[in-house]
Amino acid sequence: MELNFSWLSDPTYQTWLKTGIVNTISLSVVCIILSLVIGLVGVWLQGIPNRWVRNLLQGYIQIFRNTPPLVQLFFLFFVLANLLPKVYDPTTGGEKPLLGSFSSAAIALSLFAGAFNIEIFRSGIEAVPKTLIEACESLGFSRSQYFIQVIFPLAFRICLPALNNNLVNLIKTTTLASAIATPELLYYAGQIYADNFATLEVMLLIWVFYVALVGVLVAFMHWWERKLRIPGYGN
Repeated sequence: MELNFSWLSDPTYQTWLKTGIVNTISLSVVCIILSLVIGLVGVWLQGIPNRWVRNLLQGYIQIFRNTPPLVQLFFLFFVLANLLPKVYDPTTGGEKPLLGSFSSAAIALSLFAGAFNIEIFRSGIEAVPKTLIEACESLGFSRSQYFIQVIFPLAFRICLPALNNNLVNLIKTTTLASAIATPELLYYAGQIYADNFATLEVMLLIWVFYVALVGVLVAFMHWWERKLRIPGYGN
């Protein structure tokens, strides 16, 4: 069987691929950052004495961990985004939704991964000896001080392998954004192989790209894990 990559010389397809790659990387980076922020804020809120906040947070975790990310994506884009006010679109002179497909995908996937990150960080904090907390309190540390300076740095080292797995899954899950016409790589790939009947060739290109993208993340996380390792603690 002979592979046909002649479509790669077409300027239109080259532009589509470049745009798709940039948008895929941008979406992945935005989702990773937002999900980490959600995880950090969430695990902090889990430790406050307010029961209502803790219950709301637990409800969020259960909803986003136990429902498919594609359903969450559709709900945000087709339901919640349409309930928001419209904004002026200078390109058409009309109105457009406040949340576009890219923004909807970034928010939905970040909330999905953030729910898992909260539990990952929580497991790391629970692995830190309680005696450290007692020692910090005896020295007059506030909760914010010992959380930021002592507990979380140790917990972060412990949960890095699990966090690595979740972020890898997050990058792979960004392909779902094509279902709401987010102009990422898989979205443009579908148009290219529909035009050229080159499904195998296009999918091979997509496969190589995602192997490389995930490989970069995994290599960085493993390097970070080695740099933060404390001999005899957590590893």
